[in-house]
Amino acid sequence: MAFKLPPAAKPLLRAQLTSRPANGAAHFIPQCRKLVFEYCNKWPSSANTRTFLNSHLEELARSNPHVEVVVKPRPNHEPIVRGFYINDRDKVISLKDFEVTGIAKKVQLLLDSSGAKIKPLKRRTVESTTEAARGIWSGLHVEEPFKI
Repeated sequence: MAFKLPPAAKPLLRAQLTSRPANGAAHFIPQCRKLVFEYCNKWPSSANTRTFLNSHLEELARSNPHVEVVVKPRPNHEPIVRGFYINDRDKVISLKDFEVTGIAKKVQLLLDSSGAKIKPLKRRTVESTTEAARGIWSGLHVEEPFKI
């Protein structure tokens, strides 16, 4: 009488062996995936945005081929740029009072950003300027190892 034992472990399928790409020493994955420029053709507050789009947009798109660049009309509203990130978040910056160079800096800020939430820096860890009275203990610096 022969009986079958269940397998010791689940079988691994080839599709389960893939890894997700991540930033590291050898690879860099840009976090920004899409930029959407929205402006009004008539409002004077959109004049600098229109100038930026006419003179710098093609250069921006060529230097960042991983980013989809979209230009949309937004009638009767202030100009904005919206950045979409691979972590399914987005950031919106108003371009109302910026010159062309200021708009370029804000766009670069969106490109360099990760899209993560801004974390408050209120609770910083305590750092001492002097060494502790008893010194630093480490299990590696003990002359004879601890015996159980």
